[in-house]
Amino acid sequence: MKITRSLRFGVAAVALAFAATACGGDEATSASESAASGTLNVGIKFDQPGLGLRNPDGSFTGFDVEVAKYVADKLGVPATGITFKEAPSAQRETLIENGEVDYVVASYSITDARKEKVDFAGPYFVAGQSLLVSSNTNDITGPDTLGGKVLCSVSGSTPAQKIKDQYPDVQLQEYDTYSACVEALRNGAVAAVTTDDIILAGYAAQFPGQLKVVGQPFSTENYGIGLKKGDTDTRNKINDAIQEMIDSGAWKTAFESTVGPSGYALPAPPTVDRY
Repeated sequence: MKITRSLRFGVAAVALAFAATACGGDEATSASESAASGTLNVGIKFDQPGLGLRNPDGSFTGFDVEVAKYVADKLGVPATGITFKEAPSAQRETLIENGEVDYVVASYSITDARKEKVDFAGPYFVAGQSLLVSSNTNDITGPDTLGGKVLCSVSGSTPAQKIKDQYPDVQLQEYDTYSACVEALRNGAVAAVTTDDIILAGYAAQFPGQLKVVGQPFSTENYGIGLKKGDTDTRNKINDAIQEMIDSGAWKTAFESTVGPSGYALPAPPTVDRY
């Protein structure tokens, strides 16, 4: 009886050890290892004109898309090997942690809170929070003029959190996507939309004569490429790719072909932070 019981415990121990090893292997999979297979899953926004937009024909355009493709190429994966996955603001960390994407390029601001869950390469762009209003609106010129008005932003975003922290008197309406906020603005359900100025410029260009960006930016948003926490090797490779994109002029070319038509002025390129 003792031998049988010991055998059972031995088999169970081996099974548990195997399961633990298998799980550990999944967790250890890096973007570099995925790239070795010639494919990558990359998270982007699907509804941000100029940055990350899924077109009616299923193709993707935008500055974030171009950055994502440049990085993939430097990791050894051609554009045809990329599968783009939608990465809404509130789901970006989860997508990375669960291994559903290898990295995220989705107007993803680098913050200390997020760095507790994921790692960041970059920044590859520096933006600032601003406001989008209807073209006939003249009484909203900045966050201090929003008293008594309904402002829309996206759940899980840094702009939404900034409004909660610094402008608690503002009536904040949160949606899952900025495109939903913009539709609410066009329908008169909200008075303004807040997020980064580069995102808002894309929407203003999408609806010329209907919407406008107002006021001066009231934050600094460093856009980073999010990846699995602890994947230092891939983070270093992505940082190298971002720096090369800037130095080669490809960064400027990508910006001018995607964001440029909105009228958003070309800024100075960012300094990569190799923390």
